[in-house]
Amino acid sequence: MRLGALDADLDVALKKFPVVCIGGSAGGLDSYIRLLQNFPCDMGVAIVIVNHITKVPTQLHEVLPRFTTMPVHLITENLRIEPNRVFIIPANRDLHVENGEFNLEPISKPHGWPDVITVFLRSLTKHWDGTLIAVIVSGYDGDGAEALCEIRNMGGITFAQIPATAKQPDMPNSAIGSGCIDLILSPEEIAKEIVRIARAS
Repeated sequence: MRLGALDADLDVALKKFPVVCIGGSAGGLDSYIRLLQNFPCDMGVAIVIVNHITKVPTQLHEVLPRFTTMPVHLITENLRIEPNRVFIIPANRDLHVENGEFNLEPISKPHGWPDVITVFLRSLTKHWDGTLIAVIVSGYDGDGAEALCEIRNMGGITFAQIPATAKQPDMPNSAIGSGCIDLILSPEEIAKEIVRIARAS
C-alpha cells in the first residue's frame, strides 16, 4: 500500500472517535470542573471546551489540569485532534476542524456577543465522522443554540445544563429553547451519560 493511502486511512481512523464540545462562558468554569471530575481518563473521546469569553486570554489550560488526569492543551494551529485529551479554544479566535486537525481563524463576530460555539459545532457537522456530542453550560447570551439542531440532524447528542444548577442560566435556557436538546441534566449527570455513550461507541 502506498504511503499516501496509509496516511488517508489514518486520517479516516482518527476521525471516527467521538468529539464532545462543551460550550459556556460566564460561570462556565464551575461547570467545566464538575464535568471533568466525572470523566475517566480513558473513555476514548476528545473533549473541546469552547469558552465564548473572547477578549481576555484564557487561563483554562492552566487551571483545569488540577481537575483531570487527561492532558489539557491550549489549541494551536494544525493541532491534531486526539482522544483522551482536553482541548481549550484560545481567546479571540474562531475554531474549525479539517482533516483531523484544529484550524484557527480571526473571530468572525468581533462585536457584540460572539458565536464561537456555533461556529465550531457547525464545522464539526461538516468535517467530523465520529459521534458528535454538544454540551451547553453556564453562560450569557445564546451561543451554540443555533447549531444544536444541525448536530442532532447528523445523529449527534445534545445536552443542556439544568438552568437552576448553572451560575448563569442564559445559555442553557437558549439551548433548551432551540427545541433540539436531548437531555437536560446537572454537569455530573451529563458526564455519566457521556461516559455511557462513549463506552457504547
